Amino acid sequence: MDVQDIKNRFGIIGSSPLLNRAIDIARQVAPTDMSVLITGESGSGKEVFSHIIHQMSARKHGAFIAVNCGAIPEGTIDSELFGHEKGSFTGAHEARKGYFEVANGGTIFLDEVAELPLGTQARLLRILESGEYLRVGSSKVQKTDVRIVAATNVDVYNRVKNGKFREDLYYRLNTVPLRIPALHERKEDIFLLFRKFSADFSDKYRSPGIHLEPDAIQMLSNYSWPGNVRQLKNIAEQICVLEKERNVSANALLNYIPNEGGGNNLPMAINGAKEDFSERDILYKVLFDMRKDMMDLKKLVAEIIQSGGNTSHIMAENPHYINQLYQEIDQTVNHDATLTIKKPSPSTPVDYNYTHEAEEVEESLSLIDKESDLIKKALKKHKGKRKFAAQELGISERTLYRKIKELNLN
Repeated sequence: MDVQDIKNRFGIIGSSPLLNRAIDIARQVAPTDMSVLITGESGSGKEVFSHIIHQMSARKHGAFIAVNCGAIPEGTIDSELFGHEKGSFTGAHEARKGYFEVANGGTIFLDEVAELPLGTQARLLRILESGEYLRVGSSKVQKTDVRIVAATNVDVYNRVKNGKFREDLYYRLNTVPLRIPALHERKEDIFLLFRKFSADFSDKYRSPGIHLEPDAIQMLSNYSWPGNVRQLKNIAEQICVLEKERNVSANALLNYIPNEGGGNNLPMAINGAKEDFSERDILYKVLFDMRKDMMDLKKLVAEIIQSGGNTSHIMAENPHYINQLYQEIDQTVNHDATLTIKKPSPSTPVDYNYTHEAEEVEESLSLIDKESDLIKKALKKHKGKRKFAAQELGISERTLYRKIKELNLN
């Protein structure tokens, strides 16, 4: 069975080389009993590949059990996976078989395997090494012949380094790594998937078909799709049910897809980035910018002193410092004061003309004011696009969104 046959059998839509490569790896590893670790973003279709591996293996007539490890409480997951004896804990009124006993001769798909507690990881490692396990509350060794296919949407190796996942278990599960590409990596497949989903939902709800205008197709392709195929399917269903106009334009599509370039959508975390030090980061940036400004001013003053007050060559050699200084003065000068500052050219001496009504402008040293000023400048520079403004500031988009709310910068 080739890649196209597998797509037809399991209803996989797309022609992306990354997708074809993932299907080919699943096809090659399926006849073996090797453990497979499927990685990919949430909603990218990892469970579909577990079915491919099971159905194309010698275990296809055995049981296939999918277990969401993140949805089972830590106190009961051992009982769910390995079973328990009567009276082994409060509420254990009778003996119960676990998934590994029920799936003997078949396949177990452990979704979100990185969420397993460390104690359960040790039990799972023993099964992978010897096929042996103990029921909760029993001392009798049980044997099982189960193939394990695991999946995760997080970087398991980072969890290994942080002591949250056993290194030996990681390498046993990762015998064959299988990465499922995210939807934004398969731009050529996005419209094909939307067309398939919209046709299915039109048949289901007995509504007219959906036709996308060229600008709407382009918007679909350029969107980042943080929810991947699952999100695309949900949006296709919404459009089929709610949209009155069956020829959908980009403007109509904005009612269903958050506008990433505007400010009306909530920001999303990128590549699992954490914000543990986001507040500290932005304060550090404010302080470093202030320090850089002071160093620039010290350099100019030192050069003026060394030159005996002759500023013509200094103006010629440091035009960027001078321009920046005058721009900041223009922004901070008190408009009520009749302060006139004439910007000199390199060939003329500096001439500062103050009237008798000039007032001294004192710069605010408040970190909150500096923080607000930096955010305003970044937003102005990037024309209100918060994603790029956050990158410029060196913080996450979620932190920028919160700061805008806190400082009333809307």
